[in-house]
Amino acid sequence: MNTSSPKKLGITEVVLRDGNQSLLATRIKIEDLLPIANALDQIGYWSIESWGGATFDACLRYLNEDPWERLRLFKEAMPNTKQQMLLRGQNLLGYKHFPDSVVEKFINRSSENGIDVFRIFDALNDVNNLEFSIKQVKENSKHAQAAMAYTVSPVHKIEYWLDLAKKFEDLGVDSIAIKDMSGILKPYVAFEMISQLKEIISVPIHMQTHATAGLSTATNLKAVEAGIDNVDTSISSMSLTYGHSPTESIVSSFEDSERATGLDLLKLQKVADYFKKVRVKYSEFEGSLKGVDTQMLSSQVPGGMLSNLESQLKELNKINLFEDVIKEIPKVRKDLGFPPLVTPVSQIVGAQAMMNVSEKKPYNNLSKETINLATGHYGKLPGRINDELLALVEKNQETVSVRPADLIEDDIEERKEDLKNFCVQNNLKDYSKNEEYLLCFIQFPYSTTDYLKSLA
Repeated sequence: MNTSSPKKLGITEVVLRDGNQSLLATRIKIEDLLPIANALDQIGYWSIESWGGATFDACLRYLNEDPWERLRLFKEAMPNTKQQMLLRGQNLLGYKHFPDSVVEKFINRSSENGIDVFRIFDALNDVNNLEFSIKQVKENSKHAQAAMAYTVSPVHKIEYWLDLAKKFEDLGVDSIAIKDMSGILKPYVAFEMISQLKEIISVPIHMQTHATAGLSTATNLKAVEAGIDNVDTSISSMSLTYGHSPTESIVSSFEDSERATGLDLLKLQKVADYFKKVRVKYSEFEGSLKGVDTQMLSSQVPGGMLSNLESQLKELNKINLFEDVIKEIPKVRKDLGFPPLVTPVSQIVGAQAMMNVSEKKPYNNLSKETINLATGHYGKLPGRINDELLALVEKNQETVSVRPADLIEDDIEERKEDLKNFCVQNNLKDYSKNEEYLLCFIQFPYSTTDYLKSLA
């Protein structure tokens, strides 16, 4: 039980990672982030989320940047502030499970290059997919934060979250985060959940919630009332819509209370003024949402998933199916045992819903990813799979109950040879000897090879 007296509220600033990713599709170049880094470093945040999530792939795919060099530059520019990243457990920053050897090398290298806090989650909240990552972070003497991917379903009662948090604490984590990627955590539900969590666990509790459905600021306020230790915010000029509650608004809300953050609003204003110009510069990448989107309160479909789905259907010249696909997504999610709609599961469910609607017959065509998800190859699903769907998928593949990573062959040497051969074929220096580039290649082969060609 946590019986400590109230203390100042910690703030994790997300403008460099999740704020950038949510509002501007992770397109801000390092040259437009470094000039404000020193000012950010002087604020006094608990941490700054500056890496992980989609930033790694985006550096290679869109920005022609070395993601490892980006991390080193951030660490050098912000020596006084803990650098935090988002890690998808056994998926690392990719979209499938990787062998333990790759996970070990990636976490070791991330630690060496400047990550202090690892926020680690699994799309299915399967503890088996997180245990190895947590252990590896602890071996590097870094802060291991296990995150619960929040969702709402008949399966996800408050007891589910309490039990999951206890399992995380038993793994020796340094803190636990509630990751509300869809912005659907309601204020009084948050109050009840955090109040009960505080009764049974002793490690600090953090929370990330998005502003998309219009609930985030109220949810943050009730979470603080319940005793939460830390919340994610984004500087005001890079907040709201698909993003997060404004940092200054949360700081101001508690300025005259026992939970005051101690952060200086004048210093924050300097940061906000800078990002106003950045947001205008990158406005072509901004989504169309102008206010809030309450659709996900009923459909459970995150904003990012909606925008991706819309663009995919436009490319396929099937935008007329958009509303039907949105209605199909909750059905597919239910049939698959109510998994949280977060990467990579959100992509799998969305693609299957699209196929169901296009073919006008549910599950007439099953994607390989749907089969893998339904048969345990991504981990243990929260609820029961629809019997008819299970019978269909088991015609293609047997269900497994072991940790998915235990089924993966350690092919790191083989992938190293693949990278070496690519370099030879393209008359490049042998980048396979560089462990950082090898880790890029293993997770994102096409983005990495395009990037390496640009270095010639």
